[in-house]
Amino acid sequence: MKIGICYTSTTPELIDLVNQELTGNIGPGAEYQSYQDPTILSEVRDSHYVTPGAAARLMGMYVSAINDGADVILNVCSSVGEVADSAQDFARFTGIPVVRIDEEMCRDAVRHGTRIGVMATLSSTLKPTKNTLRRVAREMNKRIVLIDGLIDGAFGLTPEKFSAVMSAKAKELAPDVDVLLFAQGSMAYCEQQIAGETGKYTVSSPRFGAAEVKKALQAKGLLKN
Repeated sequence: MKIGICYTSTTPELIDLVNQELTGNIGPGAEYQSYQDPTILSEVRDSHYVTPGAAARLMGMYVSAINDGADVILNVCSSVGEVADSAQDFARFTGIPVVRIDEEMCRDAVRHGTRIGVMATLSSTLKPTKNTLRRVAREMNKRIVLIDGLIDGAFGLTPEKFSAVMSAKAKELAPDVDVLLFAQGSMAYCEQQIAGETGKYTVSSPRFGAAEVKKALQAKGLLKN
Protein backbone atom coordinates (compact mmCIF):
# COMPACT_ATOMS: atom_id res chain seq x y z
CA MET A 1 0.00 0.00 0.00
CA LYS A 2 1.30 3.41 -0.93
CA ILE A 3 -0.26 6.70 0.17
CA GLY A 4 0.71 9.93 -1.56
CA ILE A 5 0.44 12.95 0.77
CA CYS A 6 0.23 16.35 -0.94
CA TYR A 7 1.31 19.33 1.18
CA THR A 8 1.22 23.04 0.40
CA SER A 9 2.32 23.93 3.94
CA THR A 10 5.32 22.18 5.40
CA THR A 11 5.23 23.15 9.07
CA PRO A 12 6.74 20.39 11.24
CA GLU A 13 3.62 20.37 13.45
CA LEU A 14 1.33 19.63 10.51
CA ILE A 15 3.55 16.92 9.05
CA ASP A 16 3.93 15.23 12.44
CA LEU A 17 0.18 15.33 13.08
CA VAL A 18 -0.67 13.86 9.67
CA ASN A 19 1.95 11.12 10.01
CA GLN A 20 0.73 10.21 13.49
CA GLU A 21 -2.89 9.98 12.40
CA LEU A 22 -2.13 7.95 9.27
CA THR A 23 0.10 5.52 11.14
CA GLY A 24 -2.50 5.18 13.90
CA ASN A 25 -5.28 4.42 11.41
CA ILE A 26 -3.42 2.33 8.84
CA GLY A 27 -0.39 0.99 10.67
CA PRO A 28 3.29 0.86 9.85
CA GLY A 29 2.87 -1.50 6.90
CA ALA A 30 1.96 1.26 4.46
CA GLU A 31 4.44 3.33 2.48
CA TYR A 32 3.97 7.09 2.81
CA GLN A 33 5.27 9.32 0.03
CA SER A 34 5.28 13.07 0.69
CA TYR A 35 4.87 15.67 -2.07
CA GLN A 36 5.48 19.27 -1.04
CA ASP A 37 5.15 22.62 -2.77
CA PRO A 38 4.80 25.56 -0.34
CA THR A 39 4.73 28.01 -3.25
CA ILE A 40 1.13 26.90 -3.87
CA LEU A 41 -0.12 28.18 -0.53
CA SER A 42 1.97 31.35 -0.64
CA GLU A 43 0.58 32.17 -4.09
CA VAL A 44 -3.00 31.50 -2.98
CA ARG A 45 -2.45 33.57 0.16
CA ASP A 46 -1.00 36.52 -1.76
CA SER A 47 -3.62 36.38 -4.52
CA HIS A 48 -6.61 35.65 -2.22
CA TYR A 49 -7.81 32.94 -4.59
CA VAL A 50 -6.57 29.72 -6.17
CA THR A 51 -4.68 30.89 -9.24
CA PRO A 52 -4.45 28.74 -12.38
CA GLY A 53 -0.75 28.19 -11.72
CA ALA A 54 -1.34 27.06 -8.14
CA ALA A 55 -4.08 24.67 -9.24
CA ALA A 56 -1.88 23.28 -12.01
CA ARG A 57 1.03 22.63 -9.63
CA LEU A 58 -1.28 20.85 -7.20
CA MET A 59 -2.66 18.68 -10.00
CA GLY A 60 0.95 18.01 -10.95
CA MET A 61 1.57 16.62 -7.47
CA TYR A 62 -1.44 14.31 -7.89
CA VAL A 63 -0.03 13.09 -11.21
CA SER A 64 3.40 12.54 -9.65
CA ALA A 65 1.82 10.47 -6.87
CA ILE A 66 -0.06 8.35 -9.42
CA ASN A 67 3.08 7.86 -11.52
CA ASP A 68 4.91 6.78 -8.36
CA GLY A 69 2.33 4.07 -7.70
CA ALA A 70 0.12 5.66 -5.04
CA ASP A 71 -3.02 3.73 -4.14
CA VAL A 72 -4.65 6.75 -2.46
CA ILE A 73 -3.82 10.46 -2.43
CA LEU A 74 -4.42 12.65 0.61
CA ASN A 75 -4.86 16.35 -0.15
CA VAL A 76 -3.78 18.11 3.05
CA CYS A 77 -4.39 21.80 2.26
CA SER A 78 -7.90 23.20 2.82
CA SER A 79 -7.13 26.39 0.88
CA VAL A 80 -6.99 24.30 -2.31
CA GLY A 81 -9.63 21.76 -1.31
CA GLU A 82 -11.85 22.75 -4.21
CA VAL A 83 -9.08 21.73 -6.61
CA ALA A 84 -9.30 18.27 -5.03
CA ASP A 85 -13.06 18.38 -5.64
CA SER A 86 -12.47 19.17 -9.31
CA ALA A 87 -10.07 16.20 -9.56
CA GLN A 88 -12.69 13.63 -8.56
CA ASP A 89 -13.62 12.61 -12.12
CA PHE A 90 -9.92 12.18 -12.87
CA ALA A 91 -9.55 10.16 -9.66
CA ARG A 92 -12.41 7.85 -10.59
CA PHE A 93 -10.95 7.35 -14.08
CA THR A 94 -7.49 6.46 -12.75
CA GLY A 95 -8.82 4.43 -9.82
CA ILE A 96 -6.69 6.48 -7.41
CA PRO A 97 -8.94 8.27 -4.90
CA VAL A 98 -8.09 11.84 -3.96
CA VAL A 99 -9.15 12.31 -0.33
CA ARG A 100 -9.68 15.79 1.08
CA ILE A 101 -8.36 16.00 4.61
CA ASP A 102 -11.21 18.29 5.69
CA GLU A 103 -14.40 17.06 3.99
CA GLU A 104 -15.48 14.48 6.56
CA MET A 105 -14.56 16.94 9.32
CA CYS A 106 -17.05 19.38 7.80
CA ARG A 107 -19.75 16.69 7.71
CA ASP A 108 -19.08 15.85 11.34
CA ALA A 109 -19.36 19.50 12.34
CA VAL A 110 -22.72 19.79 10.57
CA ARG A 111 -23.96 16.64 12.31
CA HIS A 112 -23.12 18.12 15.70
CA GLY A 113 -24.47 21.66 15.43
CA THR A 114 -26.14 24.40 13.46
CA ARG A 115 -23.92 27.32 14.53
CA ILE A 116 -20.34 26.61 13.52
CA GLY A 117 -17.38 28.82 14.33
CA VAL A 118 -14.78 28.47 11.57
CA MET A 119 -11.30 29.25 12.86
CA ALA A 120 -8.46 30.09 10.45
CA THR A 121 -5.34 32.20 10.22
CA LEU A 122 -5.72 32.77 6.47
CA SER A 123 -8.70 34.26 4.67
CA SER A 124 -7.76 32.07 1.69
CA THR A 125 -8.60 29.04 3.84
CA LEU A 126 -11.74 30.46 5.40
CA LYS A 127 -13.75 30.81 2.17
CA PRO A 128 -13.24 27.29 0.71
CA THR A 129 -13.87 25.71 4.10
CA LYS A 130 -17.14 27.61 4.44
CA ASN A 131 -18.07 26.57 0.90
CA THR A 132 -17.52 22.93 1.85
CA LEU A 133 -19.59 23.31 5.02
CA ARG A 134 -22.46 24.81 3.03
CA ARG A 135 -22.25 22.03 0.43
CA VAL A 136 -22.33 19.19 2.95
CA ALA A 137 -25.13 20.94 4.85
CA ARG A 138 -27.19 21.02 1.64
CA GLU A 139 -26.46 17.33 1.10
CA MET A 140 -27.68 16.66 4.65
CA ASN A 141 -30.72 18.93 4.22
CA LYS A 142 -29.67 21.02 7.19
CA ARG A 143 -29.53 24.77 7.73
CA ILE A 144 -26.36 26.09 9.33
CA VAL A 145 -24.98 29.45 10.41
CA LEU A 146 -21.25 30.04 9.93
CA ILE A 147 -19.37 32.45 12.16
CA ASP A 148 -15.91 33.62 11.09
CA GLY A 149 -13.03 33.14 13.47
CA LEU A 150 -10.20 34.67 11.43
CA ILE A 151 -7.04 35.24 13.48
CA ASP A 152 -4.97 37.74 11.51
CA GLY A 153 -1.24 37.52 12.02
CA ALA A 154 -1.24 34.10 13.66
CA PHE A 155 0.18 32.19 10.68
CA GLY A 156 3.78 31.20 11.44
CA LEU A 157 3.72 31.87 15.19
CA THR A 158 5.52 29.53 17.57
CA PRO A 159 3.29 26.75 18.96
CA GLU A 160 3.13 28.47 22.37
CA LYS A 161 2.07 31.85 20.98
CA PHE A 162 -0.27 30.21 18.52
CA SER A 163 -2.03 28.23 21.25
CA ALA A 164 -2.54 31.45 23.20
CA VAL A 165 -4.16 33.37 20.34
CA MET A 166 -6.26 30.33 19.38
CA SER A 167 -7.50 30.07 22.96
CA ALA A 168 -8.43 33.75 23.07
CA LYS A 169 -10.34 33.62 19.77
CA ALA A 170 -12.10 30.37 20.69
CA LYS A 171 -13.31 31.83 23.99
CA GLU A 172 -14.60 34.85 22.08
CA LEU A 173 -16.57 32.65 19.67
CA ALA A 174 -17.77 30.05 22.18
CA PRO A 175 -20.92 31.81 23.49
CA ASP A 176 -22.32 32.05 19.94
CA VAL A 177 -21.55 28.58 18.52
CA ASP A 178 -22.33 24.90 18.94
CA VAL A 179 -19.14 23.71 17.21
CA LEU A 180 -15.63 25.05 16.75
CA LEU A 181 -14.00 23.92 13.52
CA PHE A 182 -10.32 24.39 12.68
CA ALA A 183 -10.01 25.18 8.98
CA GLN A 184 -6.27 24.41 8.87
CA GLY A 185 -4.78 21.06 9.72
CA SER A 186 -1.80 22.74 11.36
CA MET A 187 -4.13 23.93 14.15
CA ALA A 188 -4.95 20.40 15.26
CA TYR A 189 -2.52 20.23 18.16
CA CYS A 190 -4.73 22.81 19.95
CA GLU A 191 -7.92 20.74 19.60
CA GLN A 192 -8.05 19.11 23.03
CA GLN A 193 -6.96 22.31 24.76
CA ILE A 194 -9.68 24.39 23.08
CA ALA A 195 -12.36 21.76 23.68
CA GLY A 196 -11.44 21.67 27.36
CA GLU A 197 -11.34 25.44 27.78
CA THR A 198 -14.58 26.20 25.94
CA GLY A 199 -16.67 23.07 26.54
CA LYS A 200 -17.59 23.15 22.84
CA TYR A 201 -17.49 20.29 20.36
CA THR A 202 -14.20 20.98 18.55
CA VAL A 203 -12.93 19.40 15.34
CA SER A 204 -9.70 19.48 13.35
CA SER A 205 -8.96 17.71 10.11
CA PRO A 206 -5.98 15.30 10.37
CA ARG A 207 -7.85 12.57 12.28
CA PHE A 208 -10.79 12.71 9.85
CA GLY A 209 -8.56 12.72 6.77
CA ALA A 210 -6.60 9.70 8.01
CA ALA A 211 -9.81 7.79 8.71
CA GLU A 212 -11.03 8.52 5.17
CA VAL A 213 -7.75 7.29 3.69
CA LYS A 214 -8.25 4.06 5.64
CA LYS A 215 -11.78 3.70 4.24
CA ALA A 216 -10.49 4.29 0.70
CA LEU A 217 -7.89 1.55 1.13
CA GLN A 218 -10.52 -0.81 2.55
CA ALA A 219 -12.84 -0.08 -0.39
CA LYS A 220 -10.05 -1.11 -2.75
CA GLY A 221 -9.48 -4.32 -0.80
CA LEU A 222 -5.97 -3.27 0.23
CA LEU A 223 -6.72 -3.12 3.94
CA LYS A 224 -8.90 -5.38 6.04
CA ASN A 225 -12.01 -3.92 7.70
